[in-house]
Amino acid sequence: MKRLRVPDLGGARALILHRPHATVQALARQLSAIGLTHEAHWPDLPASALGADFVFFDMDMGHDEQFPWRPGQAPMPTVALIGSEAPGRVEWALRMGADAQLLKPVGDSGVYSALLIARTAFEARRAMAGEIEGLRSRLAERQTVVRAVTLLTAGGDDEAAYADLRKLAMGWRITIEEAAARVVASREGPDVRRRRP
Repeated sequence: MKRLRVPDLGGARALILHRPHATVQALARQLSAIGLTHEAHWPDLPASALGADFVFFDMDMGHDEQFPWRPGQAPMPTVALIGSEAPGRVEWALRMGADAQLLKPVGDSGVYSALLIARTAFEARRAMAGEIEGLRSRLAERQTVVRAVTLLTAGGDDEAAYADLRKLAMGWRITIEEAAARVVASREGPDVRRRRP
């Protein structure tokens, strides 16, 4: 099992989206002890929130319009502050993409763990999204290769057409996928990438 590196959080910036409350004070104390700078905001996060390292948000009274990003697309790890476990509120926090949770009332512990879990979950989610995008791109490229082979076949066989495509790629010193895109674009027009197969 791969051992995770525990990051140094000192100097990171955390935003707290919560109405003025003892929860904010307790959270601020722990963040300061860990070495994070912090700001509390209510009822909305400012546009400068996009530069924060972490965001803690009130799950009980929160709503979509408080954030300068779309649900589930926070550009940093987020931690839901949970007071009520009402199913609708939990569902909303999950839709917002909460990477970790912290139960209210916040005491003298729990924030460090929530920060580490949130960062790890956030990084894993981003890595998975990148991998999915890469697979989608490869699938689109393969569909282009299939279309190019079909265009090059012209009554012949697919193996010969694929060999021709490989020769073109080698002659142009590009990948087969790039050669396929050129072939398709030359036969179907330059907007081929926008068309659906």
